[in-house]
Amino acid sequence: MLARQKPTFTVALKYRALTYEISELTLLTKLKKKVQQMLSSEAKAAHKIGLTPNLVSAIGFILAILSALTYATTKGQPPQLLLATILLLASGFCDTLDGVIARTYHQLSLFGGFMDSLLDRYADAAVYVGIILSGLQVYVFWGLAALVGSLLVSYTRAKAEAAGITMESIGLAERAERMIILAAASLAAIFWLPALNFGIVLLAVLSNLTVLQRGLHVYKALKKNHKTEN
Repeated sequence: MLARQKPTFTVALKYRALTYEISELTLLTKLKKKVQQMLSSEAKAAHKIGLTPNLVSAIGFILAILSALTYATTKGQPPQLLLATILLLASGFCDTLDGVIARTYHQLSLFGGFMDSLLDRYADAAVYVGIILSGLQVYVFWGLAALVGSLLVSYTRAKAEAAGITMESIGLAERAERMIILAAASLAAIFWLPALNFGIVLLAVLSNLTVLQRGLHVYKALKKNHKTEN
């Protein structure tokens, strides 16, 4: 009798774990969509003055480069750290706004999506390089680990979705979360400089953990598809 109940108990545990995971991902996706809905008035204003999604993406990229340059030359000065953070958040705002404009005014395009993703990768790399070059990041290894992890998070999504596997909200640290963590660490560094080090270490760990999560998700999805085909 007990032997028969074990498989049922195991299936129940797996079902609960899966339900909890789906619930978490659904909440995260809803939160992001809520933020996008809140930007509808800003998207309307941007559209009125003639800003296109591609132009907003380019502005966001320029702001990220300016943020990277400010990080690289800050030398731990609070005003420059604050400016670098403001530029970083403004870049993130543009990265969200371009998508809202594209969806609201039916300006979605494959090339636009490609360019947006490409500029995001350059922007991410520039900011991390700026922090590493600033000397504020004591342990260069962690800065490089955060940089590589950040790029691989996006790479794994691109490769998975090319294989027909949905990756939205899979993983702990997508681009928005990474940007918020870095901004928070930078603001904390204004009052306590080592906070930026801790932020970079956290980003390195979470980014590479996200890569592992996505790799596992792809493995499970492909394995499931293979069983279905057979």
